[in-house]
Amino acid sequence: MFNGFEQVRIQTRGEAIHLVKGGGGPPLLLLHGHPQTHAIWHKVAGALAERFTVVATDLRGYGDSGKPQGLPDHSNYSKRAMAQDQVEVMAALGFDTFSILAHDRGARVAHRLAMDHPARVRRMVLLDIAPTLAMYEQTNLAFATAYFHWFFLIRPCPFPETLIGADPELYLRHTLGSRSAGLAPFSPEAYAEYLRCLRDPRTHHGLCEDYRASAGLDLEHDRADRAAGRKVACPLLVLWGAQGVVGKVVEPLAEWRLVADDVRGHALDAGHYLPEEVPDLVLAEALPFLAPSTA
Repeated sequence: MFNGFEQVRIQTRGEAIHLVKGGGGPPLLLLHGHPQTHAIWHKVAGALAERFTVVATDLRGYGDSGKPQGLPDHSNYSKRAMAQDQVEVMAALGFDTFSILAHDRGARVAHRLAMDHPARVRRMVLLDIAPTLAMYEQTNLAFATAYFHWFFLIRPCPFPETLIGADPELYLRHTLGSRSAGLAPFSPEAYAEYLRCLRDPRTHHGLCEDYRASAGLDLEHDRADRAAGRKVACPLLVLWGAQGVVGKVVEPLAEWRLVADDVRGHALDAGHYLPEEVPDLVLAEALPFLAPSTA
């Protein structure tokens, strides 16, 4: 799926992070969402690599990256810890500053990375999320129904892990296929990769810990930022699916303008999985924003 890319594994102070790297030019970090891996970028990676050095990682707890046992406070799956992984990966590759394109859970990691390491991030594109704090504080019936997994996965271990492990493919098929586009956007190769990784019991625990941290420590970090008046400093482009849930339960631009200084964006004619549903639209929006001098 990533012709011309090399596979790399980098040991950070926290966990070993698996990635693929290719292309040339300014560095661009790609971060995936749940319950997926770096494979979500396979439809856009080639075009991005024509302008950027593309680094597509598997988040801690996902794919072929490290999957530690969660700590009692879930701090080793906080977005702060997961963002630190990415900073160290990019530094190990020789990149002290970089841009980010991120979807879903990866976009939450990117948000925290830009808050904790503002000097590192040049520009950032976030796909189909609103800030975590806004999503939890504005939960309504529509959000809780469509995003039931936010509340299922945070139940104490080993309850959700056991249920996912009973039939990983059912969990994957339901999670991916229950959105507006069904399973049509997912290539057989990508789907097989997601399933391979989800069959690992350590992934069941890793993804649950990701969500447990988001419902606890991550909210504390977000509230502390707001109380201190800290905001994302880099230019930010936010895109969401018109057929998805995010734009129906919150006002994405309004919410991002509460936490970032320079925000633009709009809905795309798609559902949640933008890089796989509408890769051409994602490229059309992201490329001129990420490389304005060469667009």
